[in-house]
Amino acid sequence: MSILIRDVRYLTKDGAKKGNIYIEENLISEFKANEADVVINGKDKLAIPGLVNLHTHSPMTLFRGYGDDMELHEWLEEKIWPLEKKLTKKLVYWGSKLAIAEMLLNGITTFNDMYFFMDGVAEAVEESGIRGFLGYGMIDLFDKEKREKEIKETRSFVKRAKRYERVVPTMTPHAIYTCSKELLEWARDFAREKGLLIHIHLSETRKEVYDFLKKGKRPVEYLDSFDFLDDDVIAAHVGWVTMNEMKILSKRGVSVAHCPVSNAKLASGVAPVPEMLKLGVNVGLGTDGAASNNSLDLFQEMKFCALIHKVYRWDPTLVNAREVFEMATVKGAKALRLNAGEIAEGKLADIVLLDEKSVGFQPLYDPISNLVYSKPRVSDVIVDGRLVVRDGKILTFDVGETLREVEKVTGEMVHR
Repeated sequence: MSILIRDVRYLTKDGAKKGNIYIEENLISEFKANEADVVINGKDKLAIPGLVNLHTHSPMTLFRGYGDDMELHEWLEEKIWPLEKKLTKKLVYWGSKLAIAEMLLNGITTFNDMYFFMDGVAEAVEESGIRGFLGYGMIDLFDKEKREKEIKETRSFVKRAKRYERVVPTMTPHAIYTCSKELLEWARDFAREKGLLIHIHLSETRKEVYDFLKKGKRPVEYLDSFDFLDDDVIAAHVGWVTMNEMKILSKRGVSVAHCPVSNAKLASGVAPVPEMLKLGVNVGLGTDGAASNNSLDLFQEMKFCALIHKVYRWDPTLVNAREVFEMATVKGAKALRLNAGEIAEGKLADIVLLDEKSVGFQPLYDPISNLVYSKPRVSDVIVDGRLVVRDGKILTFDVGETLREVEKVTGEMVHR
């Protein structure tokens, strides 16, 4: 299968160019071809690399708007955890389907997910054509019996994930305050044995850090004390870290998933991203779940990321548009060890077309400035060489059916 995007403006690491993009199978092949199985008119379009959502919980679209304006731990204990006890694979499937629809229509081609009933997420991923890095969220609450169950379920999901072409399994211990050292050590060893990435929440709130300081170490130092941190680790949030901790993250090659909108909504804090970038930490962008965001929109995340660090430091030069764009594309891809995030020969064909003639996108002095600080309209999305969104409509599944089912199952869940 080949696709030709003809006469399109496209972004590269060297700036914007104009021409044709030829896709053969799942790779960007060249920029000179004139024919293909599918031809897309790229006139008045801007082609960008597919966006990478480096941290989310896709089924939590089911909880969008259910509990707002609350502190994180209060929100979890009073709203989210009680409702999560009612979850089933069916609920997770439809919640993920809704999340995937939202992500695709916002130009997200890959997402890194942690939750429960992950076969439901995997089935939604497979049907939609998006790419999902999925892990079963391990929580043992320092209980040996529960730890053994979490290990068993994780082993099982990693094995089952092989049946899904669009899914990459990951190791996902939830956090240091919900996982015992024994579970974290097992996850670390199993990830190395199987060549899997690790995805974990880390230093999200001041409370998490202060509670852990009572045990004598800061969170990053604690994980580093038993060789947990490595270049296969993606740490979400990382809002409350010292300079020494950031140096450890940089030295170990840990990637950070920065979630500025969720962190601001929950008043969890502002991560020291400018310092991390200076130290060479690979920082990508995540939306977190729709329960705490309440959107799955990386364009919104890019803009807010750039703005919050400027105003927080009273410095308009910090975290500029290009840096933020790289966080949402090539840096997210790097964290996932994915050959993507750029429009270049030999890269995976994850491409998003934006409508240059939308009213909020003109005049077009600087394409990167517009897509970060304005609101672009996504017209077409290609994932792994497959056209999954055309003219703003998803081709791979029925969004109307998804909306109807979500309305039905959420009503049943809340009143059960």
